[in-house]
Amino acid sequence: MSTAVSRGAAPVPPAGRPRLTVLSGPSGVGKSTVVAHLRKVHPEVWLSVSATTRRPRPGERHGVQYFFVSDDEFDKLVANGELLEWAEFSGNRYGTPRRPVLERLDAGEPVLLEIDLQGARLVRESMPEALLVFLAPPGWDELVRRLTGRGTEPPEVIERRLAAARTELAAEEEFDETLVNTSVEDVAAELLALMQV
Repeated sequence: MSTAVSRGAAPVPPAGRPRLTVLSGPSGVGKSTVVAHLRKVHPEVWLSVSATTRRPRPGERHGVQYFFVSDDEFDKLVANGELLEWAEFSGNRYGTPRRPVLERLDAGEPVLLEIDLQGARLVRESMPEALLVFLAPPGWDELVRRLTGRGTEPPEVIERRLAAARTELAAEEEFDETLVNTSVEDVAAELLALMQV
């Protein structure tokens, strides 16, 4: 069973508009797994697709996992204010296109963003009514196990991720709600309930 922690009154979206919900947390906490389960059980939940300058991986399709754009195209998106938030990670840039998010919200659909801490902070600045949800690990040892257990990255990358995770965990108080990821099914259900408030 996961544990939810609320930090008082959640932001209120404009009248007649559903809430933008932002899910964030440290690398390895299981954000993508929770979102995948939520969308499998509730395909009506709209997940924003980010733009990125990184190359597609095998099996990834433009417009599905990401919108794959050139550095010049990304520069234009930033210059024209077309991104709700953006950040650089591992030499590539990632950002949330603003227009599709606003169109879905205006149409009465709840919107979910799965982004990093920096992106969550930028969304808070541009859309203070957004609900920021922090996904926390059951404990530090479990997060270390998840990050090292992947076996896909060299030790120096794991050390960087662990250092970043310490910083990300320290930012938990900036979020409106915290969900502890002890069960993907429970956390997905709690996240859905928060989105529908």
